Amino acid sequence: MKIVCDASFFFGDYPFEGDLFTTPEVVAELCDLRSKCRFDTLKEGGLTVTEPSPGSSGEVRHAAGKTGDRDVLSRTDISIIALASEIGGELATDDFAVQNVASALGIRVRPILQRRAKRRTWKMVCTGCGQDVENGTDCPVCGAPLKRRHK
Repeated sequence: MKIVCDASFFFGDYPFEGDLFTTPEVVAELCDLRSKCRFDTLKEGGLTVTEPSPGSSGEVRHAAGKTGDRDVLSRTDISIIALASEIGGELATDDFAVQNVASALGIRVRPILQRRAKRRTWKMVCTGCGQDVENGTDCPVCGAPLKRRHK
């Protein structure tokens, strides 16, 4: 079993069996001593750090647009979903937006400490006039801020 690890995987000692993978973006997010030590230990044990292809990342962005998660996914989130898609692996993450997009792409998810996320499709709604808006931060009709709501 191939498991792609999000940054939260390195914050504790979680028992997972299989080949572990992550991306350079995840490694860059590890800033405390404990997570860096855990990463180093797992790397010595065979953890693979690799970058997904631009094509896979584009597929993830497209899927995130369909689910309404595009504006909440970070570059790191996109990289781990894309890598899991490329290698046919499972994702180890507690991030609900990551789980949602992964689910839309048919990628299995293993929550680390949190419950499994329900699959949702999101839309942006104006807090002023209630208009449904494709994307952005402000309503093109009245200028009020937008809020994310599930459909």
